[in-house]
Amino acid sequence: MTSLSADDSYLDHYGFSHDPFAARVPGFKFFPAQRKPVLGQLHHLARYSQLLLVVTGPEGSGKTLLRQALVASSNKQAVMSVVITPQGTADSSAVLQQIGQALNIQHADFDGVMAQIVQLALTGQEVYLLVDDAEQLTGAAVETLLRLAAGSPEARPHVFLFGEDSLVSRLEALVEGEERFHVIALQPYEEDETREYLAQRLEGAGAGLETLSEEQIARIHEQSGGWPGAINLVAREELIEAIKHSKTRKTVKGWPFPLPMKHLLAVLAVLCIIAVAFLLRGGEDEPEVQMNTPLALGNASRSAPESAASPVIPPESPSKIEFETPAAAEPANTDSALTTAVEPANDVSKENSATTAHQDGAAPSPAVTQKEAPAPVVQPAPEPVVPETPAPKTPEVVRPAAQPAPAASAHSAWYAEQGGNRYLVQILGTRTEKNAQTLVAQRGSDYRYFVKEHEGKPLYVVTFGNFANRAAALAAIKTLPAALQSGKPWARSFASVQKEMRK
Repeated sequence: MTSLSADDSYLDHYGFSHDPFAARVPGFKFFPAQRKPVLGQLHHLARYSQLLLVVTGPEGSGKTLLRQALVASSNKQAVMSVVITPQGTADSSAVLQQIGQALNIQHADFDGVMAQIVQLALTGQEVYLLVDDAEQLTGAAVETLLRLAAGSPEARPHVFLFGEDSLVSRLEALVEGEERFHVIALQPYEEDETREYLAQRLEGAGAGLETLSEEQIARIHEQSGGWPGAINLVAREELIEAIKHSKTRKTVKGWPFPLPMKHLLAVLAVLCIIAVAFLLRGGEDEPEVQMNTPLALGNASRSAPESAASPVIPPESPSKIEFETPAAAEPANTDSALTTAVEPANDVSKENSATTAHQDGAAPSPAVTQKEAPAPVVQPAPEPVVPETPAPKTPEVVRPAAQPAPAASAHSAWYAEQGGNRYLVQILGTRTEKNAQTLVAQRGSDYRYFVKEHEGKPLYVVTFGNFANRAAALAAIKTLPAALQSGKPWARSFASVQKEMRK
């Protein structure tokens, strides 16, 4: 897949207020349940352990977000947090220089830094040294941080290194078997967490999770391995690929012929020549029939035309053709409540219309023959035509299925009245409104549905509940019947629903 910049066409196509999968989105914070115990463990070890603490994970695994959460959740009155972010390879002197600047030390060497840390400890203040991208540290810089973490009898800083897995092997080589550090390895998101992460990213940009199909969500989770940085990349590529495919489909739909124009014109010219030749040949054959007929009749008896008329116009032929029409129209009368969409019914009615038109075009042939041979045997033919009158009613049976039910507009008003900061649970989306009506009728008053446009067609979205916040909506998902939970319902704000309805 080819990456594209988040230009106006990309944002306009999906109606995004900004690129939801950009590397840095201001104000975006997603902290899944599995990371909360890790944060608590870091606080606990910082308080009671004398070891350097290492958090590992691949690029884009959420290490920086965890570091930000650690700083934000620390007691600002009792903790001074010093964040070090190496710009390329960082040696020991560069690390001490950054620490010295944060602690207002003029001579930023090891002894000067330790002396300042002791002074802060006497005033009741601890120091957290947090290093992002720690795999970029040189061996000497890592050794200096190990010495700082060991501290002195008077005080010690709490050192946290956030880096890739390769950092661990370098630490092991430096400590030579001594227990001087502790490693916490981050785990990737589960599929439910990936779904929730995607939903929160899309909602922040003014859209919803339905922007992605179930197949796309599963593919994003599989290809990203559940790591948030990779989720952003794969999700963005999926959206861009969807734009490309939609443009390709429009192009094919607008010009369905794969041949070049000059070749197509040549084919049409050949077809015209064949058609003219066929008409001329038909015109030459017709006089021969008219000339031969009197000769044949002249040699026969006077009653011969009457007897010859019987095989030419079988009385049963018109009745068979007429009675086949209602039989072919019967499939259009099927009314499946949950699986039949409006489009198939329309296709059936079109086929019936085509069949009737074909029959009407064939009707003049026996009529001409009747004039040439008005035998009394032909008169019973109109009698079986009487049952044919129900045939034109076939389109009337199909049309009511396409009429929208009034419940959607009533529910739409309800959605519009709710506060945009409240939440609901989206159960499913369906192309057939009757499916949504059936589910709402079966489940009760807490279930409703609204109508939105998705890929140029109406989508009927069933929702559950009205909750004060996202946490309450997520808790409600666990109370849903197992049949509904299997569809992976998710929490979303009323504001996002109202925006979709306005579109």
